[in-house]
Amino acid sequence: MQVPAHFEYQRATSVEDAIALLERYGPESRIVAGGHSLIPMMKLRLAQPELLVDINNLTDLAGIGVVGEELRIGAMVRHAELLGSVVAGAHFPLLHDAERVIADPVVRNRGTVGGSVCQADPSEDLSAAFTALRATAVIEGSTGVRRVPMREFFDGPYQTAVGPAEVLTELRIPLSCSATLAGSSSAYLKVDRRAGDWAVAAAAAVVQIDRDSVVTEVGIGLTAVGARQFVAVEAEDHLRGRQLAGEHIDEASRIAEQHCNPVADQRGPADYKRHLAGELTRRTLRMAAARADLAIAGRI
Repeated sequence: MQVPAHFEYQRATSVEDAIALLERYGPESRIVAGGHSLIPMMKLRLAQPELLVDINNLTDLAGIGVVGEELRIGAMVRHAELLGSVVAGAHFPLLHDAERVIADPVVRNRGTVGGSVCQADPSEDLSAAFTALRATAVIEGSTGVRRVPMREFFDGPYQTAVGPAEVLTELRIPLSCSATLAGSSSAYLKVDRRAGDWAVAAAAAVVQIDRDSVVTEVGIGLTAVGARQFVAVEAEDHLRGRQLAGEHIDEASRIAEQHCNPVADQRGPADYKRHLAGELTRRTLRMAAARADLAIAGRI
């Protein structure tokens, strides 16, 4: 029977209280929200925090809504809440695409959006989604609030820009590529071994096109294939300023495939994952393009 090492437990009453507890106990303290990533690691003793700071009562970290020109998603929003959010789905369909394939209903009812991105698992779904969307992470510490673009948020596997005495409070997505605008939409696709499993490979795509079907902005996120910061920058650069036609999508997919760096594991060999990176990039771009403008669907 696997049990965690001894630890202390404190329930935070506010974000400020959580930060104070993290500072008091030092780098061996950890935040717990849904716990679906941290607790299994503690049982295996891959993580042995001396203190768990429970933030489940912090209602100011919940909520989904539009403020100004941004969609704001609280760090304590549960996956099921994001999946059920009409506002989030209307603006960014890829969020619903991704949430449908995350784990199972039990995990989605308890696991949190903030916990998922802070875990920074290389196979985590929302990391690619938020990088493709050019979201910004809002991080609070004792010295104040700072904002970190999601494309700079991940320092490596299981490492993020959130410091040892800081709390991720919110994710903000600019509405410039909202699906409510003409010529804009998004999509997310995933290959896994069984429903709800970690991704073998996955891709997110966000497109904005003008009346001539020329790409004015694009975001491509990749999961589980070794893409730096979960994003395919070179493929984005190829598409921007070009017409969103089949040959340009195919070339962007080849570029995405070439610039990822997957590793072989129990989910498949590296060459297979590299192939999936290209194919899923192609399919999500086509899917997002069709959603953005059904008139061009026949050309892609």
